[in-house]
Amino acid sequence: MSWFSRIGKPGFFRRVKAMLVKEFLQLLRDRVSFAMIVVMPLLQLLLFGYAINTTPRNLPTAVLLQETSDVGRSILAALERTQYFKITHRLTSVEEFDRVLASGKVLFAIEIPAGFERALRRGDKPVLLVAADATDPVASGTALGSLSRIVQFALVNERMLPDQSEPLFEIRSHPRYNPAAVSALNIVPGLVGIILTMTMLVFTALSVTRELERGTMESLLSMPITPLEIMIGKICPYIIVGFIQASLIIGFGVLLFGVPILGSLLLLAALSTLFIAVNLAIGYTFSTVSQNQLQAIQMTFMFFLPNILLSGFMFPFAGMPVWAQWIGEALPLTHYLRIVRSIMLKGADFSDLQYDVAALFVLMLVAMTIAVTRFRRTLD
Repeated sequence: MSWFSRIGKPGFFRRVKAMLVKEFLQLLRDRVSFAMIVVMPLLQLLLFGYAINTTPRNLPTAVLLQETSDVGRSILAALERTQYFKITHRLTSVEEFDRVLASGKVLFAIEIPAGFERALRRGDKPVLLVAADATDPVASGTALGSLSRIVQFALVNERMLPDQSEPLFEIRSHPRYNPAAVSALNIVPGLVGIILTMTMLVFTALSVTRELERGTMESLLSMPITPLEIMIGKICPYIIVGFIQASLIIGFGVLLFGVPILGSLLLLAALSTLFIAVNLAIGYTFSTVSQNQLQAIQMTFMFFLPNILLSGFMFPFAGMPVWAQWIGEALPLTHYLRIVRSIMLKGADFSDLQYDVAALFVLMLVAMTIAVTRFRRTLD
């Protein structure tokens, strides 16, 4: 029977209309799917329009001013007026200079040495030292390129220097932790977090809904087992799977791309396991909230998108607006990226990572509490 003959049968359009009405009603009843249709385009528009900035501004900067002079104050004022740098730390020693940069609290550390103004007025071309955290070359490259022009204009405007084409000082920059600006050194550690987030969320987001759709949940609930025991039993096997994934990514990153591991491998393994557990707990929470596997996947995708955009993986975290950084601080991937990059590229120890480790623990406890509470309601 041809398509034209089927269309011409009596009642064809009436039946098609009935199916259309039925599908629209079902879509309206599925609140999660309807929310995805409305929320996802708006979420992407807001994130790309307001939060994402490929030319980062207001980057946290530390200054070590070893002399009190008009030139030093003019340079500080110029840095504070510019949109590239935001002075967040005033340092007092060289040891503090190195420590604050290694901790990740700032992206730049600028040293104005003693005798800088006197050497400048004598025409000796003094050196201004700038150390940059180059683990993210995109975040540091533009600001470093503009620093010489900013300082030169500031001194000319203060009438401390003639308006010359060449500056009467030298800016000596030291990109640390990734001096050659190799993108693989920044991307490969980040990929560990991205892949673990994606796979761990999906694995556990389907765990409870799969049991419900297959009809095996009734047998599981008839056993003398608590919701917490069910959650731990479902999560633990995937911790091993995630650990194997992380080991493979890091191992191939070292062998193929030459990514170093300057810190403790044991510490990296322990904190990676913590990050895996956090994502599994969040995925399990999604499985207790959703009614079917499709809703679980949709919730996972809605959570995964902000993790990619607001964690600092694709775009510099320090260059995002404050409200976007607050959202990013609530995402586990943000903290894990700092951990894995600091351990592998900076050789950081546990004392440098306490804030991010504590944040992961809090996120895991919150997710587990919600999951167990929601699972009890499912039982009722």
